[in-house]
Amino acid sequence: MAPVLTVLFVFMLVAAASVASRSVRTVRQGNVAVVTAFGKYRRVLYPGLNFLVPVIESVSTTVSVQNRSVELAFQAITSDQANVYFKALLLFSVLDQREETIQAVAFKFIDESSFNQTLQRTVEGAVRSYVATRKQNDILALRSEIVSSVKGHLDASLSSWGYHLQDMQMNDVVFDQPVMESMARVVASQNLLAAAENEGRALLVTKTRAAEAEGNAIRISAEADKTAQKLRGEGIALFREEAGRGISVAAREMEAAGLSSSLLLFQMWTESIKHMAEKGHGNVIFLDGSNDAYQRTLQQMTALQMSTSFNTNSSKT
Repeated sequence: MAPVLTVLFVFMLVAAASVASRSVRTVRQGNVAVVTAFGKYRRVLYPGLNFLVPVIESVSTTVSVQNRSVELAFQAITSDQANVYFKALLLFSVLDQREETIQAVAFKFIDESSFNQTLQRTVEGAVRSYVATRKQNDILALRSEIVSSVKGHLDASLSSWGYHLQDMQMNDVVFDQPVMESMARVVASQNLLAAAENEGRALLVTKTRAAEAEGNAIRISAEADKTAQKLRGEGIALFREEAGRGISVAAREMEAAGLSSSLLLFQMWTESIKHMAEKGHGNVIFLDGSNDAYQRTLQQMTALQMSTSFNTNSSKT
C-alpha cells in the first residue's frame, strides 16, 4: 500500500508542477502576448511576469510593438509605356498597445507571409496607379510626390490592420537599359548645347569688349592727334610772329645804323640755302644764280618784310 501512495504522491507533485509552469508566462520587453481561452480571444499580457488560468488559458501569439522594416521591389509602367523598376523601404510599427489594436494585429491575417504579401501588393498598386499618369521624363523628379501618394493610400489600410507607417523611402528608380541610355544621351546633348551657348555668349562679350576698347583707343588717339595738331599750329604761328617781329627790329636797327635792309635779306637767303644743304637728305635744289633772279628774290623778301612790318605796326595800333 505504501508504494502505491508514494507513486500517487509523486504523480500529483509532477502534475502540480506542470500546471504551475503552465500558469506562469514571462513576456519580453517590446512584445505583447495574446491570450485565448479555448481558441477565443480573452486578453493581452504586457511585458513582465504574468499568470494564466491553467488548462483554460493559453498564449496564442506574441505581437512585437517594435519598429519593423521591409524592402519591396516592384515594377510600373508610365503613360508613354516605359518600364520603371522601384525599390522601396518601409518602416512601420504597431499603432499602439490598446487591446483593440493588438487584437487586430493578431487576427487580421492568418500569418506573417499573408501580411507581407498584402503590404507588397498595396504599395505596388499605389505606385502603379500614380506612375501610370506620368511620363518617363517626370518620374525621377517626382520621387517625393510618389512617396507622398503611396503613403496617402497606405496609411488608411495600415491603420485598419493595426499598424502605423512611420517612413517610406524610394531608394532606387531604374528604367530599362535602352531608356537609360537614351536619357543619358539627352542629358549629354543638353549639356553640349548649354556649353555651346555659353561659349557663344563669352565670344560675343569678348568681341564686344575688344571692339569697344579699339574704338576707345581710336577716339583717344584722334583726340590726342587733334590736340597735337592744334598745339603744333599754334607753335608755328607763334614762331612766325616772333620771327617777323625779330626781322622788323633788325631792319630798323640796320636803317638806324645807315645800312641797307637788303643786306639782312641777303643773309637770310644764304642761311636758308645753307640750312637746306646741311639738313637735306639726297634732295636736289636748283637755284637761279643770275642777277635778275637775285633781284627778284630780294624784291620778294623785301615785300615780305614790309608786309610783316605793316602787320606788326597794325597790331600795336
